[in-house]
Amino acid sequence: MKIVYFIGFIVFMGIFLVACQPNSGETMVLLDENVSGVVISESEGFGDMNLDIKLSFQDKESIRIFEKAITTAVEKSKSVESPPDYDVMVEYEEGYPTHAIHLWLGGEDEPSIMKYITDETVAYETSPQMTNKLRELILSE
Repeated sequence: MKIVYFIGFIVFMGIFLVACQPNSGETMVLLDENVSGVVISESEGFGDMNLDIKLSFQDKESIRIFEKAITTAVEKSKSVESPPDYDVMVEYEEGYPTHAIHLWLGGEDEPSIMKYITDETVAYETSPQMTNKLRELILSE
């Protein structure tokens, strides 16, 4: 009888652990270095960064929101045919290279799409909550 309980416990724990796993899709990454700022420009299309800066964020709270939106965006199989809305440049302290990302800003309570500028084939999707925070930062300026 103890063996039946033991096997039941193992099965239950296996199901519990699988159910509690975070989304299995790959997420975007940033360097494990301090971010000094985030710069936004209106995009001029795939594969290139518009250097005509529209917005610049150096405050810790705004940087934290952009970092979280980027690092929690999950790989999706969606293809995006329209040109990006914005180019996002994540700048680091100590002279590390800038991360360049295209952003398709979603509507309120909708996901947004991000792609690394160097890889047009893989799209990442933010949560609707992160889109709302990004919209607040980008559209309120």
